[in-house]
Amino acid sequence: MLTKKRSRYRKKKAAYILTGCAVLIVAAVFGAGIWKKQTASPHLKKSENSVSMDQQEDGITYKGKTYTYNDHLSNFLFMGIDTRGEVENQETDNTGQADAIFLVSMDRVTEQIHVISIPRDTITEIEVFTVGGKSLGKMENHINLQFAQGDGKREICELMEDAVSDLFGGIHIQSYCAVNMDAIPVMTEIAGNVEVTVPDNSLAEVNPEFTEGAEVVLTKDNVEQFVRYRDIDQTQSALVRQNRQKSFLQAYMKKAQEEYQKDASFVARLYDSLRSYMVTNMGNDIFVKFLTATEKNPPVTHTVPGEGVQGDYYDEFHVDQDGLQDLIYSVFYKEDK
Repeated sequence: MLTKKRSRYRKKKAAYILTGCAVLIVAAVFGAGIWKKQTASPHLKKSENSVSMDQQEDGITYKGKTYTYNDHLSNFLFMGIDTRGEVENQETDNTGQADAIFLVSMDRVTEQIHVISIPRDTITEIEVFTVGGKSLGKMENHINLQFAQGDGKREICELMEDAVSDLFGGIHIQSYCAVNMDAIPVMTEIAGNVEVTVPDNSLAEVNPEFTEGAEVVLTKDNVEQFVRYRDIDQTQSALVRQNRQKSFLQAYMKKAQEEYQKDASFVARLYDSLRSYMVTNMGNDIFVKFLTATEKNPPVTHTVPGEGVQGDYYDEFHVDQDGLQDLIYSVFYKEDK
């Protein structure tokens, strides 16, 4: 439990989840992976051009151009958690880790959505706590471990919001949605199974059905292997499996939109099926906006730039700070003309 209360804008929990948001939840949940205890890493130097939100009012000069923050944006955090079972029965000492993390930004005027994937092994500042809940301050560590520093529900989701916000220079995140692994087969079954083209041979030795170029139907029985499996004895295996995850995301988006067009009750059934495995503070109005936006404009996808390296004990992802600044300015800022 946290010792201080965070003042967050909380919206009423959704009564129904619509297809556009379902796709984003898929992006979060299918990335949840296997975790082992990890240790802190050396402090990483920030870029001299790092964005700070306290600079935005008067504009920021970057690479010879002046930018101001796009105040038409709404930002949301989606997470896939590597635990099972119903959230209400989750033990506070077994909260799991946020092994799939997506920052989603929607322009309320243009209705363009940007989806930014944050690698689970990203080294950044996270807040750590004693067993009794006293904050020990911030330290450099894997960002997915931030989820282990709380109750696994609303408080810890807010800690993840803070960690991701800090990584992006203080970007305000309005709402969050965290889903655990048991949602993967449920979502697939509700959609009526999903057909994908296997993008590579990263899973071929484990399951010959999943050879590069093969057309396969993902069901509740095989979908988790397709989207989650990685060889933890191989370095950077979490990055390798992203190709399969992207294939599934694209296929699920198409299938979910088809199902919604045929039967509007699809969205209600999907939400009801995920209710037990999800923690969110998003309201129904947000889900409606997601649906409208994804129908008009295909989401633009990004990955935090950087390099996967072998740490002293575990894989690490070191952010390219200059590349991250370029991404921040391109997604969250407008160039002054």
